[in-house]
Amino acid sequence: MSGFNEEKAVGRIAGILALECGAAAAEAKRIQTAAILHDIGKLKIDPAILNKPGKLTEAEFEIVKTHTTIGFEMLRSIQGELGEWARQIALFHHERWDKTGYWGKAPAEVPPYVQCVSLADVFTALVSVRAYKAAWPPEDALEYIRSQSGAQFNPLLVDVFVPLARSDDRIKSIFRVPDESEIRWEEEERRSGRALPLTAKRVSAVRDDEEVM
Repeated sequence: MSGFNEEKAVGRIAGILALECGAAAAEAKRIQTAAILHDIGKLKIDPAILNKPGKLTEAEFEIVKTHTTIGFEMLRSIQGELGEWARQIALFHHERWDKTGYWGKAPAEVPPYVQCVSLADVFTALVSVRAYKAAWPPEDALEYIRSQSGAQFNPLLVDVFVPLARSDDRIKSIFRVPDESEIRWEEEERRSGRALPLTAKRVSAVRDDEEVM
């Protein structure tokens, strides 16, 4: 994807979300760094499965799920708290608030920093192009995130993230997210039959040197 790095976007969004939820700056930076490696296990998954245009078979889905355990093992050599956080993120970023994720973990078993990455990962995936789908407009992705409050995601994180994504330039610089006035204008135009839907517009790449602060 030209000019756009999803792994770095996930890390940056997760770090910003954690910071807004009260994490210390050092912790938010650690989340940002560790989250970049959340999907490293996919390097060992057959690209033909990862990029399959159609629905995965049950067997293929079970293979895809192993990217979490593979990633955990690949990150064993990273020392200290950063390594521990990176391994937990790799292993548990597909867990859900309602305990129906990959490994069925309860919310209390999934660290808050992993929950931040889970939400950031889904939002980034929704607004990105995949072999099996087009990119969603950011507002549609935010509505999905809102609809999954208490099901897929921690409700407290959803309550912070949705308005943050619409107003915070640190996130809007990654994805073009319409603000409230644009949303109201579009609704009025749509009711009048004059409008086309808002579309995602990426306005900058995520660089290595970008910080959550």
